[in-house]
Amino acid sequence: MDFSNFFPNYWWILVIILSLLLYKFILRFLFGMVIVPENRLGLVTKKFVLFGANRSLPDGRIIATKGEAGFQGKTLAPGLYWGMWPWQYGVNMQPFMVIPEGNIGLILSNDGAEIPTGAILGRKVESDNFQDAVSFLDNGGQKGRQTAYITAGTYRINTYAFTVTVTAMVIIHENMVGIVTSLDGHPIESGQIAGKFIEGHNNFQDFDTFLKNDGNRGLQPSIILAGSYNINPWAIQIEEVPMTDVPIGYVGVVISYIGQDGKDLTGETFKHGNIVAKGSRGVWMEPYGPGKYPFNKYIMKVELVPTTNLVLNWANARSESHQLDKNLSTITVRSQDGFPFNLDVSQIIHIPANEAPKVIARFGSMNNLVSQVLEPTIGNYFRNSAQDSDVISFLSTRKERQMAAKEHIKNVLDEYNVNAVDTLIGDIVPPEALMKTLTDRKIAQEEEKTYSTQRMAQEKRQGMEKETAIADMQKEIVKAQQSVEIAQRTADATVKKAEGDANSLKLNVDAEATATKMRANAEAEATKARAGAQAEATKLNAAADAERISKTGLAEAEKIMAIGKSTAEAYELQVKAMGGDNFTRYKITEEIAKGNIKIIPDILIGGGTGTDGGINGLLGMKLMEMMDAKKNDKPDAN
Repeated sequence: MDFSNFFPNYWWILVIILSLLLYKFILRFLFGMVIVPENRLGLVTKKFVLFGANRSLPDGRIIATKGEAGFQGKTLAPGLYWGMWPWQYGVNMQPFMVIPEGNIGLILSNDGAEIPTGAILGRKVESDNFQDAVSFLDNGGQKGRQTAYITAGTYRINTYAFTVTVTAMVIIHENMVGIVTSLDGHPIESGQIAGKFIEGHNNFQDFDTFLKNDGNRGLQPSIILAGSYNINPWAIQIEEVPMTDVPIGYVGVVISYIGQDGKDLTGETFKHGNIVAKGSRGVWMEPYGPGKYPFNKYIMKVELVPTTNLVLNWANARSESHQLDKNLSTITVRSQDGFPFNLDVSQIIHIPANEAPKVIARFGSMNNLVSQVLEPTIGNYFRNSAQDSDVISFLSTRKERQMAAKEHIKNVLDEYNVNAVDTLIGDIVPPEALMKTLTDRKIAQEEEKTYSTQRMAQEKRQGMEKETAIADMQKEIVKAQQSVEIAQRTADATVKKAEGDANSLKLNVDAEATATKMRANAEAEATKARAGAQAEATKLNAAADAERISKTGLAEAEKIMAIGKSTAEAYELQVKAMGGDNFTRYKITEEIAKGNIKIIPDILIGGGTGTDGGINGLLGMKLMEMMDAKKNDKPDAN
């Protein structure tokens, strides 16, 4: 293809294509156009200044704020700019500064005023979070590390003016406390080991307020608790330590190393140190009970004082969990007779909670109390006590010595605000030679007892054998005695039986007689009762019959009188008619006929002569029959 004729005719097409491809460069050179993308920041460098008063930067400055040649403090935000000819301005596109969550940005200023002598950080000035370098420099911003920082977010930072370092936030974990050391500020006052309490700095997150309020560099009395904090590590150092734990059964006595000297609250009776109010330097009067406390271990010390009964052992093989007796050992003493021996001792003490500050003020710690008071007091007491007795007496009077030791040690510890609960003597180890002597003596005594026991056993055995022989012979004697006794008892039984039978018979006879007598009495009583009743009845009947007979008799009498009268009159007429003798014979014959009387009796009774003799015989017979009849009618006497 022949291009020789193409370019002369279509050169303008090539110009258009090149213009479209290189329009930014063309516009940059022709009009000084600069386009800053939306996610970039334009950092400007001015190469020269042709004329004017601000042609060059002042000495010591590297950032231009008034149009001087050099790095420009003003940056180009995203957008379109003209007049930025490439031969005079250099524009460097930089991404925005992004601070991630959970981090802060530490600022190092590359330009600014000199930091005053004694200071290590530049003070905060208004600069829109370091996004306006011109304002930072115009407002007196200082060169170097800054007290201020930027938190999580996106910033347009001029990296010619500032260097940003991303660091993590400060995190204080649960049950921990942050102890603060300031790296800047005024020197600590003479005689103090920590700075003053400063308010308003929001847990050291506003370090400029801390400095404005005359905060001191070095150890701070304030602490920070669990949480996340935006703290500048160039200004503040944090040491994370566990909270102070006061266990149950203890109190925490605070010894403060900072503050003003306080007034002693114990009075004149306590002369072993000052106990002051809370906040003053010294031992605080009020102890802390069980719990967790955010104490600064570098400015105060918490001495744990047990308030329960505390056991201390003077023994090589035993130590309590509190370890206060770990340096105590078995006490070696020497007796009056020159024998050394060892004994273990246990001392139980109790420190009241309100007395704990006095104990700490006096001794400084529980270990000092043990080593300075308890150890020499108890050791010396038992050494002195052992010298007043021999080993055997010491062993035999252990209980009494224990009681005496308890009383003596109680009196001593009362002077140190400590209660002695009890003193116990444990194992006592006498000398081996003495123990051998005692053992031999004891063995001999036991052997003597054994021989005596054996002799007594033999004597008892002999007596037993003698008694056994006697018992064997006694058996026959007893048998004979038993036979005699049986015979005697048999005879006695026979006599007793005879006596019993006689007594039984006598008793039976007496019983029968008594029964008969009682029956007779009963019968007599019954008869008497019946007789009485019959007599009463008879009396009543008699009375009734008498009444009846009286009445009947009257009637009968009247009847008889009437009949008799009539009969008499009749008889009188008959007698007159028949004569007296004939009438008499007639009535006798009539009566004989009525009574069926035999005329001729079985036995003829002789009488007189004539007619009177026969009649007289008949009348005699009749009278005899009547007499026999009356005799038969009489009741039997029996």
